[in-house]
Amino acid sequence: MNELTYTRYGDYYIPDLKLSEQPEAPIGKYGRMRQRYLKEHRPGLYSSLILSEKLYPHLLEIDRAAHERMDAMLPRMMAAAGVTEELKARDPMRWVGLMNTLKAQVEEIIQDELIYN
Repeated sequence: MNELTYTRYGDYYIPDLKLSEQPEAPIGKYGRMRQRYLKEHRPGLYSSLILSEKLYPHLLEIDRAAHERMDAMLPRMMAAAGVTEELKARDPMRWVGLMNTLKAQVEEIIQDELIYN
């Protein structure tokens, strides 16, 4: 086991603690949403993940999985709803409305399955 060293600051000895190296990848929207959820609604799990240095990898994984789900589900839902390039050329406003609706639906599913679970 590593020997714990201390540094004296005034009358106090503070342990010299260092975190292990973490990747420098940005977390992203869904990772930040998961972090906020854990912090506000699951403080025990949040603290456990922080202390074990697993929070950052967990948030990266949630963000990656959410983007993969979005990329997989959106084209299938577009095909089912009849959202095509022809519709985009013929009626752009309807296409935008359908796309916004489909994105909102997919995001709601992702939040239910990955973020708030």
